[in-house]
Amino acid sequence: MRGRVPCAAPILTAQAMRDAEQVWFNGGGSQVEAMERAGAAVAREAARFAIGRGILMLAGPGNNGGDAYVAARLLSEAGHDVAVAALGGKTEGTAAEMRMRWHGETVSLEEAVPRPIVIDGLFGTGVARELTKDVKTYLHHIVNNAQFSLAIDLPSGLETDSGDDLGAATMDVTVAVGSLKPAHMLGAGLVRCGHVLLADIGIPVSGPIWSLGRPQLSAPAVDAHKYSRGMVLVVEGDMPGASRLCARAALHGGAGYVMLAGTGSAEAGPDALVHRRVEDAGALRNALEDERIGAVVIGPGLGRSDAAHAKLDAVLESPHRAVIDGDALTLLGFETADRLSRRDALSVLTPHAGEFGRMFEGGEGGKIARTRAAAARSGATIVHKGPDTVIADGDGAIVANSGSSWLSTAGTGDVLAGLVGARIAAGGSAGQAVWLHGRAAQLAGPAFAADDLIAHIAPAMKECL
Repeated sequence: MRGRVPCAAPILTAQAMRDAEQVWFNGGGSQVEAMERAGAAVAREAARFAIGRGILMLAGPGNNGGDAYVAARLLSEAGHDVAVAALGGKTEGTAAEMRMRWHGETVSLEEAVPRPIVIDGLFGTGVARELTKDVKTYLHHIVNNAQFSLAIDLPSGLETDSGDDLGAATMDVTVAVGSLKPAHMLGAGLVRCGHVLLADIGIPVSGPIWSLGRPQLSAPAVDAHKYSRGMVLVVEGDMPGASRLCARAALHGGAGYVMLAGTGSAEAGPDALVHRRVEDAGALRNALEDERIGAVVIGPGLGRSDAAHAKLDAVLESPHRAVIDGDALTLLGFETADRLSRRDALSVLTPHAGEFGRMFEGGEGGKIARTRAAAARSGATIVHKGPDTVIADGDGAIVANSGSSWLSTAGTGDVLAGLVGARIAAGGSAGQAVWLHGRAAQLAGPAFAADDLIAHIAPAMKECL
């Protein structure tokens, strides 16, 4: 996956982070050094926001609490007014040593009085079950009455690998220690973490899961022509407006030639869009004989009739790369993995959560794990859409959440399908399309319609050249 899509930073599960730390320890690193570095990173960020205001450090009994004691000590030594609210429980190992190095004011969590700045170092990545009622009550009271809140690694009560909310409070800032974690990018973490800052503490990290970064695109070569830039065929369906949105997005996504195959009026849509009359699956098969086609997009507004099913069969039996969206995903249903695994050409699926559930039953773990498993079973690249879009193939996964909540309007998925078609026809990736889609939404501002989004694709692409 890495190298074929724009990657920004690795994302490590709780176990993967422990493994990376152990490799570092085996090479001569120490738990004391790691904790001191983590606490120093937290202290630096906290000092930026405290600007002289009193700080309350919440410290749990584990390593997250150890980081909190280091940060409290360093902030106090720098002249900040710091108090620690400690959660009961046996503190062991390096965390206990860091607790002994703290000589400032310490109270129990139950006795803590809110201060303007609160730093949550209760649990971090150590939570696997709901916070107890008392801890949740105290935590939320303290955070809700602070002027600014910061979490160490993760807000306490956020499940590391899934982003499930187990009682977390909503923080203003979270300092991700050593690496991003899935919960920074998924589910409730999108709200609970606030703004995420990544602190490098010198432990080498890598893996198969990455965050999505801005792609580096190139202008067409001096000898480029419309076919070398990528030809996209969009299959029209029962709702031609959806396929037109898709085709228009492909035009602006870098494709050199876009054909809309259907029976809609040639007057509907930009003049640059080529219309080919295709009334049934037989005619579509004839159109698909064109070897210049770089990608086929099917699904936007397709419908779920027998005729629609026959068109889908024609696309799947063709040798072309295929982007499968909308109604086509529902038509595939639980046959998805079996049918797509037999294709030689690239298949890209773009389901939202409901469509994903109709194609792939069950599955363990969070969104990343389930999407990776589905990609491995089907042999496809899967763009599992949402505010926490996961792009997965057999090699790994990319997670993106840099778009806009205003994308939650009809037709934006059709625009994304067209962008994916354009990018893969041009030799690019689905990840490039997801980034462009999200950035175009940011540039469009609030309350846009899907039609408006298309006008902002070119400015988004300009940022990548």
